[in-house]
Amino acid sequence: MFLADTNVFLEILLNQDKKEECKKFLDENSENLYITDFSLHSIGVILFRYGKETAFQKFVEDVMPNTQLLTLPIEQYREIANIKMGLNLDFDNAYQYCVAKYYGAKIVTMDKDFEKAKNLKVLFL
Repeated sequence: MFLADTNVFLEILLNQDKKEECKKFLDENSENLYITDFSLHSIGVILFRYGKETAFQKFVEDVMPNTQLLTLPIEQYREIANIKMGLNLDFDNAYQYCVAKYYGAKIVTMDKDFEKAKNLKVLFL
């Protein structure tokens, strides 16, 4: 079970340096791919900011049918602050951490902040 971080998708959508690496990973793991609701919203916010509304539509049409959407149960939200204070992660990374921990997923990311993650499986692209 792979929880793809926001940056994995944005790398492709914004045509950045590691896009081919990210595409390859997503293609090879499409059967076991998850994304958080927070990542989906963040992708929308960023693409809209760049005037790429049609890219967001295409993302939703192409990627979301093959990707499971995860959300953190409300009773787990207090854990986000604990993770922030313990590992000094920002909100979005602490949320991703909590979702991955709750569901037993491995985070796939390019964000070096996850090097601080303890008791969590992380795959860096």
